[in-house]
Amino acid sequence: MRSFFRLLRWLVGLLGVLVLAAIAVVGGVVWLTLPGGDTNLQIAGLSAPVDISLDGDGVPRIHAQTERDAAAALGFLHARERLFQMDLMRRAARGELSEIVGPATLRLDRMARLLGVRQRAEADLAALDPDTRAMLESYATGVNAWLSAHGRLSALEFVVLGAPRPWQAADCLLWAKTMGLYLSGNWQQELARLQLSAHLSPAQIDALWPAQPMARVDARLHPGEAAALARLAEALPRFPEPFTLPASASNEWAVDGAHSATGKPLLAGDPHLAFGLPGVWYLARIDLPNGVRAGATAPGVPFLVIGHNEKIAWTFTTTGADVQDLFRETPAADGYLTEQGPRLFASRIETIHVRGHADETMTVRETHHGPLISDLTGRDGPMLSLAMANLAPGDTAADGLLALNRASNVAEAGAAAARITSPVQNLLVADASTIGSFVTGRVPLRRSGDGATVARGDDGSQDWIGWAQGEALPHLVAPASGRLVNANERIAPADFPSPLGTTWFSDTRARRIRAMLDATKHPTATDFAGMQSDAMDLAAVDLLPRLREALAAARLNPVFADWDGRMTVDRAEPLVFNAWMIRFYEDVLQKLGVPPSARAAVAPWPDFVRAAIDSGQTLCGSDCTPLLTSAYAEAMAELTTRFGADRSHWRWGDAHQAVFAHPLFGQIPLLGPLTTVRIEQNGSDSTVGRGGLRLATFESVHGASFRGVYDLADLDRSLFMIAPGQSGDIASPLARNFVRPWRDGGSIMLGPNPSFISTRIRLTP
Repeated sequence: MRSFFRLLRWLVGLLGVLVLAAIAVVGGVVWLTLPGGDTNLQIAGLSAPVDISLDGDGVPRIHAQTERDAAAALGFLHARERLFQMDLMRRAARGELSEIVGPATLRLDRMARLLGVRQRAEADLAALDPDTRAMLESYATGVNAWLSAHGRLSALEFVVLGAPRPWQAADCLLWAKTMGLYLSGNWQQELARLQLSAHLSPAQIDALWPAQPMARVDARLHPGEAAALARLAEALPRFPEPFTLPASASNEWAVDGAHSATGKPLLAGDPHLAFGLPGVWYLARIDLPNGVRAGATAPGVPFLVIGHNEKIAWTFTTTGADVQDLFRETPAADGYLTEQGPRLFASRIETIHVRGHADETMTVRETHHGPLISDLTGRDGPMLSLAMANLAPGDTAADGLLALNRASNVAEAGAAAARITSPVQNLLVADASTIGSFVTGRVPLRRSGDGATVARGDDGSQDWIGWAQGEALPHLVAPASGRLVNANERIAPADFPSPLGTTWFSDTRARRIRAMLDATKHPTATDFAGMQSDAMDLAAVDLLPRLREALAAARLNPVFADWDGRMTVDRAEPLVFNAWMIRFYEDVLQKLGVPPSARAAVAPWPDFVRAAIDSGQTLCGSDCTPLLTSAYAEAMAELTTRFGADRSHWRWGDAHQAVFAHPLFGQIPLLGPLTTVRIEQNGSDSTVGRGGLRLATFESVHGASFRGVYDLADLDRSLFMIAPGQSGDIASPLARNFVRPWRDGGSIMLGPNPSFISTRIRLTP
C-alpha cells in the first residue's frame, strides 16, 4: 500500500510538472505573439524616418513626412495589432475561409467565388489613379514589414493556422467591396418576394415590407420552382453565421455655427455594425507637414475612413438605395436569351480548398447582367442572374476616399463623394463655416420597373441603362434650418428624378435626434456625445397606447403603466416589450407561412410589428388583438422560465448584453468564453444609442462600432470612441480596454500630445 501511494504521489507530481510545462509553453507562445514594446525597424521604400508614439490606450500618433510614408506606417501598425483580422477579411472576400476553417464556411466561400470579388478588385486596381495605387503599395509594404519580421508569430492565431500570405495592393480594395455587399441586400428581398409569391397574395407580400409602394410580382411560381428557390435561400450566407455582418444602420447629424455653443459647426456620427473581438475600427492620428488626419481607420485600408483632417470632418450613414437586381433568365441552347437573341454564358472554374476535406470545384456562369446566383444549388429551378452596382467595373472608391482625406472644404468633399462609387452612403461633412450632405456611390437607372421585384431578363425591358451619381443624387449644402440629420430614413421623395429604391428604414431614430436638437438650442460637443447614447425608443412609444389597450381589454397586468419607452438596463419593461413584440412578429410570420430563409429579408421587426397591428386583416387574418394577447402570454411564460417567477427582479440588462466575440475562437466551446466580452447595455433596435438584438436571446450584437463628435472650432478637441478595444490580440488588455467607457458614453481625444506614451516606434528607410 505504501508503494502504491508513493507511485500515486509520483504520478500526480509528474502530471503537475507536465501541466506547468504546458502552461509555460502556451504562455511563452502568447508572449512571443504580443506586439511588444519600443521598436526600431528599417522598411524599404520610405523617403524619411517615421516616428510613432502609442498612448496608454494603444492609440498611435504617426509623424511622417509624406502621405506614402504615413500609409506604410499605418500598414505596419495595422499588421502589428490586427493582421489576423485583415487576413480573415481577405479570405472572406476571396472565398478562402474554408481553407482554414473547414466546411462550416463553405456557403460564404461559394458566394464570394460566384460573385468574383477577387477578380473585380484586381481589375479595379489597374484602373485607379497612379497616386492612389502608390498609396496602396506603400501600405502593403508596411504590412509585409511586420509579417517578414515575425512570420508565424505575427499573431496568436497564425501559430495554429500557419503564417499568412504577403499583403498585396489589391487586397486593400477588398474591405470596401465587402462593406458594399453587406450594406446593401436588396436582391435578397427580391428573392424572398418571388419565393413567397407561391402561397401569399400580392397584398400580403406588400405588407411584409410596410409603407413601400412597389411593383407587383408579375408571375406566380409552380411548386417545383418554389422548392428550388427555398433551397437557394437556405444556401445563402446569413447573420449571425461567423464572419458575416448583419444589415447596417447608423446616425449622423450636424448644426452650423449659428446653432452651436462654439459659433462653429458641430458634427456627430456613429456607424452601426456587427460587434466582434476585435472591432471594425482602429483609431489613429497622422501628422503630416501640411496637416493632420485623425479618427477611424479600417485594418486593410491605408486611408482615414471617418474622422477629420485639418479643415473638415465627415461621417457616413447607409442610404438603403436599391443597387442590386435579380433577373430571371430564359434558357436558350447552351446559353440564355437576350433582346438580341441567344447568347453564351461566360464561365470559369473555381476550386475551394476545404480544411480536412477534399477540394470542392464549382463552375461559375455569368450573363451580361451578372453571375447566375441560382447555380449555387443546381439548375432545376428558375435561372436567376444577379446585377450588383457594388461589383460593377470602374469602381473608383479608393480614389474618392483619398480625395476626401485631402479635401479642405465642404465643396471639395462633395466632389470627392462623386468619386466614391461604392457603397451608396450619406456623407455628412462640415468645415469651419458650412455643413453639407452628399450621397456617394452609383445607383442604377432602369429602362423600366422600380427594382423591387425580380426583373425580366430576356427582352431588355428592365435592364440597367446607366448610373445616377454625383449631382444626380440627393445633396444639400448650408440648409436654411442650420442642421442636417440622417438615421437611415428615406432621403428623397418617391418622385425624385433618380429613383433610389422602395425599401427604407423607419424614421424613429431621426425623429428622436431632431427632438433632442430641438430641446438643446446651442449644443456643445459634450451634448452631442450624450445624445449618441440616448436610450429612448420611439418605436415603443408609438406602440404603447395600442399595447396598453390590448392589455386592458384582456384584463392583463398593466405592465407599461408608468414606463416612458426608455430602454434602460435597470427596468423590466424593456424586457417585456421586446419579448412580447418579437413573439408577436414571429407568430405573424409563422401564421403566414413565411419560412426562416425568407425572414431575414423582411422589414426590420420594429417597423413590421407596427405595420402588422395597423394592417389588421392583411397580416393577422382579422383584428390583431387575439394574436397580440396570445403572444403576450407566450412571451411572459418564456421570461418566467428564463428569469424566474418574481417579476420585480426582472432587468433588461440581464438579457441585453453587448457581446463581442472572436470570429474563430468564439465559436469553439472551450475557447469561446475566454475570447468573448460581455457587458450589459442600454438601448434596443430603435434607440439612437443602438443595441441591435439577436432575437432569440435579446443579446446586443449590433450597434455603434465607432462614435465621433467634431468641433470645428477646435478639431483637436474632437471626441472619439470605439469598441471593444484597439488591439486584435486576444491576450492583450488593449483588446478590451474601451468596452466600459464605450458602454457608459465615454470618449477620448486624439490631440497631438498625449498625456502618456507607452511605446515608441521608429521606422527608417
